[in-house]
Amino acid sequence: MKVAVIGGGRMGAGIAQVFLAAGERVTVQEPQAEAARWRIAEGLAIAESKGAVDKAEALARLTMGPVPGDADLVVEAVPEDAALKAEVLAEAESAVQEGALLATNTSSLSIAELAAVLDRPERLVGLHFFNPVPVQRLVEIVVTKATPGEVLERARGIVAGIGKTSVVVNDSPGFATSRLGVLLGLEAIRMLAEGVATADDIDTAMTLGYGHPMGPLRLTDLVGLDVRLAIAEYLHARLGPRFEPPALLRDKVAAGELGRKSGKGFYEW
Repeated sequence: MKVAVIGGGRMGAGIAQVFLAAGERVTVQEPQAEAARWRIAEGLAIAESKGAVDKAEALARLTMGPVPGDADLVVEAVPEDAALKAEVLAEAESAVQEGALLATNTSSLSIAELAAVLDRPERLVGLHFFNPVPVQRLVEIVVTKATPGEVLERARGIVAGIGKTSVVVNDSPGFATSRLGVLLGLEAIRMLAEGVATADDIDTAMTLGYGHPMGPLRLTDLVGLDVRLAIAEYLHARLGPRFEPPALLRDKVAAGELGRKSGKGFYEW
């Protein structure tokens, strides 16, 4: 299978890595091509140290460049901006063959609305990967009322082929995972602002008390406070006041405290 990934940031690089590790040929379309290739190579080196992949062999199947016309699958992994995602998906559709499957890695945006710009909207599905992609076992497959059964089964097969487990969710704001995860994260931020407990104690309560692999505040740092704010604003507009972003989250984003990528969020990195 030939896979194209649009976007070579942390998520796109991770998606490319898991397909390479599964033996697929991958093309990554990214303006900062060398930086994206370095991210992928770094991830493969870590996987190789664990005996999971041959880094050199996998990199030999990686190409940096535009979406090839013979791609079987295109995964869009650009920033969470509906207009940008729609633009790159439309460009990808015009570049590939009729039988290619198109997927978006959006964590909250409407699949139907993104698909509305396509000539064949029924071939777009959501493939919501989780960060860090090589480690996280889940992929959320998001379908619309127009998604044919054969497209869903194909998506399920693709996810199984890279060693991940899939859940199927109908298209709705935030799907299942972001809707629940963001709500928990926003409440944790409110608790921190109210002085209920420290960030570390709130996170420890969820990791030890509920078995979460990571606390909601540390996870927000990992995802990016700006990303979480954008998703919360979208869900607030679609689903109402329970998703209203706390003032503390807005203040930190305005101050440039975006989490791990900026060196500071709810924790120092």
